[in-house]
Amino acid sequence: MATLDFGVCRLSVIPVRKDPGHSSEQVTQLLFGDHYEVIDQSSDKQWIQIRIYADHCQGWIDHRQHHAISEEYFQQINKTDYKITTDIASPVLFKKMPLTIVMGSIVPISSSELFKIEEQFAFNGESKGLGQRRDAEFVRLTARKYLAAPFQWGGKSPFGIDHTGLVQMVFRIAGYPLPRNLRELMAQGKKLTSFSEGRAGDVAFFTSKGNTPTHCGILVGEDKIIHAAGQVRMDMINEEGIIVPETKVYTHFLHSIRRVIS
Repeated sequence: MATLDFGVCRLSVIPVRKDPGHSSEQVTQLLFGDHYEVIDQSSDKQWIQIRIYADHCQGWIDHRQHHAISEEYFQQINKTDYKITTDIASPVLFKKMPLTIVMGSIVPISSSELFKIEEQFAFNGESKGLGQRRDAEFVRLTARKYLAAPFQWGGKSPFGIDHTGLVQMVFRIAGYPLPRNLRELMAQGKKLTSFSEGRAGDVAFFTSKGNTPTHCGILVGEDKIIHAAGQVRMDMINEEGIIVPETKVYTHFLHSIRRVIS
């Protein structure tokens, strides 16, 4: 599908919907700094279909939330190791207007710019290089920052996130780009042969009924897992699956574990 235009998210969070309409299912989100290609437009010109550069997810956004950029600037973002934010929320100034952005946002700050920055931007929060890879301990600590975030289908923010969004965002912040989709996530890294091999930073996949995986989470050591179910929570895990400490009831049954950080 041909590219019609290019854009970058310049709001805190933008819902990306399955179909053009506010009542349509949210399939993912754009966070500040996410850039994308425009690949279609609705017949009434109120919605544009986008393909996100980082994970190739496609969906529709309200045309009023589209921030167009030149192809040159789009290519600059592709090539530059910008910063990714690590604070749950950070104040910024964008074109002299205050804005609060969330953890996992991309800010146009780097040690070597390829082109002149087109925008007025100020940020002094905590961040790291987007391409800088960190260890499993960093993954564990980052996952903990999402604890108590409410479950939101298609969400990617500390104020609403789903199970695949949690895994994707934690690893993106740690420097490991992963897909958004559960099936594609299950093809990442190396599959472990047993539960006993698992360690903090590994990704576990689960079934609820039948054999088809429907859920995932991040092992954080001491037989504990952080996952999004109702909210982002830390539960116990064993070779059978996830067990809620208070009720001793299994909520998800272990399917497999994969190691992303070798």
